[in-house]
Amino acid sequence: MVAGAIYFGDGKSATNDQQPTTESETEIQIAPITERDHTIGSKDAEIVIIEYSDTECPWCKVFHLTMQEIVATYGEKVVWVYRHMPFHSQSVKEAQATECAYEIGGNDAFWQYINELFEITPSNDGLDLALLPTIAENIGLNTSSFNECLSSQRHLDSITKNLELAKPGGIESTPYSVVTSKGGKRAIINGAESLTMVKAKIDALLK
Repeated sequence: MVAGAIYFGDGKSATNDQQPTTESETEIQIAPITERDHTIGSKDAEIVIIEYSDTECPWCKVFHLTMQEIVATYGEKVVWVYRHMPFHSQSVKEAQATECAYEIGGNDAFWQYINELFEITPSNDGLDLALLPTIAENIGLNTSSFNECLSSQRHLDSITKNLELAKPGGIESTPYSVVTSKGGKRAIINGAESLTMVKAKIDALLK
């Protein structure tokens, strides 16, 4: 279940003005990509970015836009892998909602749902959870199926397991991202680093 050691900084307060981490004393074990992961792009891309994110984290909301720009800029060279790290109390329910969207509508529905969720949430547990079915309806999902899925909490175990696997390894804030090249070179995106900083790290790995 473990792909190898990834090195991170100890950034507890992940902000968009953090300096990039070049080296760390902490090893973090990152699980390999599976068919259950949510991705944009080909898994055979030259660059793989695995992001650990929380839908109620304000800096995750900022970084979500950055990652959309990265995908638009690099196209087939990059694959974006999204993984839940729900540290906020409401984000556990919201993560389940995104998984229900995936269950009903597949990978495209997952991304449509999470994009809209990030767009409307004020962050820090500020989203009215009554809007979760509305988001599902807005992206064309069957709301009865969505509500049944959400009330069943059948995706809670997988979300909780992901959190339990990551936290002992040292991931204590979001967003945290690991960037890996086909050649095995790695870089860390520590917090909501700027578009310029993220592009510089990707470009260095592409050389």
